[in-house]
Amino acid sequence: MNIATLFTPRNRKVFAAAFLLLVLIFLATLPLYGGSYYILVVTTILMYVVLTVSWTMFSGPTGYMSLATAAFFGVGIYIGTIVGEKLPLLVAVAAGGVGCFILALLVGLVTLRLRGIYFAIFTFGLLMFLSELILYLEINIWGSRGRHVFPASDEAVFYVMVVICVATLLTAYFIRRSRLGLAMQSIGGNEEAAAHMGVNTTRVKVLTFAISAVFMGAAGAIMAPSLIYIDPFIAFNMRYSFMPVLMAVFGGMGQFYGPVIGAAIFSYTERMLRLEYPYHYMLTFGIILILVILFLPGGLAGLIQKLQKARVISKLWNRGKEEQHANT
Repeated sequence: MNIATLFTPRNRKVFAAAFLLLVLIFLATLPLYGGSYYILVVTTILMYVVLTVSWTMFSGPTGYMSLATAAFFGVGIYIGTIVGEKLPLLVAVAAGGVGCFILALLVGLVTLRLRGIYFAIFTFGLLMFLSELILYLEINIWGSRGRHVFPASDEAVFYVMVVICVATLLTAYFIRRSRLGLAMQSIGGNEEAAAHMGVNTTRVKVLTFAISAVFMGAAGAIMAPSLIYIDPFIAFNMRYSFMPVLMAVFGGMGQFYGPVIGAAIFSYTERMLRLEYPYHYMLTFGIILILVILFLPGGLAGLIQKLQKARVISKLWNRGKEEQHANT
């Protein structure tokens, strides 16, 4: 049997489905044989997958550089913490997602008429504004800075994060293959031309921006119990805005699986380097990112595509030589 026949488009889909099934089985059974440390590590990886895919869902096809990820993540943490003090965990997570959806709608209606660097600056300013606003409310209205978070088991946080991650991936996949995804790609290609063709660019951008914020807020709400204590500097940490961008670039945004691979590898590597080299891991990250940008502009997904093209070209070249040899 020719090995090449194993990699037909139909068989590749079967292999991908089987791989995803194995991953889900691994995630579903991890608490049975993994300790608290491994559960926390995988939960953190899944959190970054959610943030990275959510960011790519909007910024990837449209080309709008959003730095509001940490803002929605932090709002989700605070909403989840406040609601979780009196209501069940799942209600707190849902409240975090819905609250960020409403916030993103309001912000999107104002900011998504901006373009380029102005949009990036405004979204970063939103992060700073919300952080300072919560700090002001805590000190002057609530009478205390920071608060303790409602308790929840590591297993409960892990399983809810798995569900959020799966929901994020499914939503991103179906949006990518829908008319909404096509409209976003047209906006990224030429927004003026898309508007002339009848695309309501403002509505498409605002809707996608709000949908992506749902998962950022839900991820923040479910991660709140793992933080034990929160304040504005913890909840609205700038790294939650910049890390998803770096992970998406590292993995490559040209393919659906690129941000997932980038988030998984980058987050695990970041954790290991931070433990081994706490004073130098950011320098190591900087070197890795410079090398990726210089030599792998398409990220890891781009490298995989190049290897696939090289294999196809090599196969065609060998076939041509065989035919030439047969003719002679």
